[in-house]
Amino acid sequence: MNKRFLNLLASNYIWWFGAGLLGPLYAVFAEKIGGDILELTGAYALYLILAGILSIYIGHISDHHSKKYLLLAGCSLNALATFGYLLVDSPLKLFMVQGLFGISAALSYPAWDSLFTMSLEKKHLGAEWGLSEGGPLIVSGIAILLGGFILTYFSFTVLFITMGIVQVIGTIVQSRILKFKD
Repeated sequence: MNKRFLNLLASNYIWWFGAGLLGPLYAVFAEKIGGDILELTGAYALYLILAGILSIYIGHISDHHSKKYLLLAGCSLNALATFGYLLVDSPLKLFMVQGLFGISAALSYPAWDSLFTMSLEKKHLGAEWGLSEGGPLIVSGIAILLGGFILTYFSFTVLFITMGIVQVIGTIVQSRILKFKD
């Protein structure tokens, strides 16, 4: 495995760990801030739809601009949005944070996928895609357990700060992608 592949894989695992800390606790948090079922699903739908629409557009842009910088912009915005949870005290603010997550996903997902695909070795495609798909599931599962522990014994504030720090670390690891040639 080449260094760019390992960098992308490691940073992706860190990112999924940070995001996974919240996991199903998102519903508990939304209820805590006064959100009902429609607001909870609406905020998450906003994230998905915005990420989907913008991913199509930004995917085209990434063919003509630096995938690395788009990826880093998305990772940085994701870390910022994660810390944004600390300011959420109403469903409206949750919608705003989920919108930021949608934009960050659109900036980073197509760029990451493209860079990852370019780093694959043809004789190990199955194994490398297996690491890309399976690893995040494992780290997310572990993170969900840790997130539950943090919330049980501490608070959402501690959880969100932990998530944000992990996302910043993931962004720093991701920034090492700049040293690799396209």
